[in-house]
Amino acid sequence: MDEIQKNLLEQVAGLHEMPAGAYNIRANGQSVGRSGTAHIDIVTKNDRQGIDIIIKPGTKNESVHIPVVLSQSGLTEMVYNDFHVGDDCDVTIVAGCGIHNSGDSDSRHDGIHAFYIGKNSHVKYVEKHYGSGDGRGGRIMNPETRVEVGENSFMEMETVQIKGVDSTRRLTSARLADGARIIVTEKLMTHGNQVAETSFRVELDGAGSSANIISRSVARDDSRQVFYSKINGNNRCKGHSECDGIIMDRARISAVPEITAADLDAELIHEAAIGKIAGDQITKLMTLGLSEEEAEAHIVNGFLK
Repeated sequence: MDEIQKNLLEQVAGLHEMPAGAYNIRANGQSVGRSGTAHIDIVTKNDRQGIDIIIKPGTKNESVHIPVVLSQSGLTEMVYNDFHVGDDCDVTIVAGCGIHNSGDSDSRHDGIHAFYIGKNSHVKYVEKHYGSGDGRGGRIMNPETRVEVGENSFMEMETVQIKGVDSTRRLTSARLADGARIIVTEKLMTHGNQVAETSFRVELDGAGSSANIISRSVARDDSRQVFYSKINGNNRCKGHSECDGIIMDRARISAVPEITAADLDAELIHEAAIGKIAGDQITKLMTLGLSEEEAEAHIVNGFLK
């Protein structure tokens, strides 16, 4: 990997070298490193581009890293990665995509990650997206995540996109069994003429299942954002959706939450708030010696922390 690719890898996965544990690292459409463990197998698909990650029952305190980096202008790829998590597991999965584009042609990475989580397991999934490069070509990412959470299992999902992605369509769908839980935390910032669409759909099928969807976003310059959230309570369950957005300059943000109860014991809440940075917050920080620009940056960083 060259220095550009190494920088992308650090940004999306926090890696300076090959990690401990299981990993599969892709650069410009090719695998550049792969390793499994005694409890985690990574297998190349035969029918399409992608891998199967098989986590054996009882696997505890292990990690899987599957980042993707693109530094070739004009490259387009689509991958399918399936995670099969056995019963009684506790694992962390780190994904993400970084695109550096210094050319005139668009670079694009689309990926579908499907999770099949067994019973009594805990999966923490971290996905970061990052773009760089001064070319006129776009940096485009369209991730889709499909989750099936088994009985009494817990899916913890963190998605982060702070810089450099020109266009993204982020889709997440989940189906929960009895006693299953999911928490999703999204942090998103757009600037320039960037466009971002986020869509969550959760089916609370199981008795005692629950979902908590939280989005924090900042839109600057002439960028546009749309947030969709749909939670269907199909059993005795609890669901909560929250979207908080800060709008700046000439940007636009739309929030479209939806909740549907199909059971008497479904408890569902949605919240959405969009607004500008309060002037008194900026004034207070400026009295402490910050410039107006520094004060704005401090507030935005705190909001997305």
